Amino acid sequence: MLVVVSYDVSTSTPAGRKRLRHVAKQCENYGQRVQNSVFECLLEPAQWVELKATLLHISKLEEDSLRFYYLGANWQNRVEHFGQKSVPNLQDDVLIL
Repeated sequence: MLVVVSYDVSTSTPAGRKRLRHVAKQCENYGQRVQNSVFECLLEPAQWVELKATLLHISKLEEDSLRFYYLGANWQNRVEHFGQKSVPNLQDDVLIL
């Protein structure tokens, strides 16, 4: 299933900046960045449960915001991209150097 994760972490304190780095790192572990604070994550249900729990644990919800968009298994027909910074297909093999 495809889940889009977006976040807004308060960075007015050193602790907030640290949370921002941790949230971004967790999202990078499970998906690909498509905009500054937006990730597309192609996940198995167990992976999704793990990622969501981790993000909720890291975040300070009195100051931060997390949004999850569930696009399901038929996501290819629900995503359109126009303009700069196109991203590779989530199902293609990616070579990281």
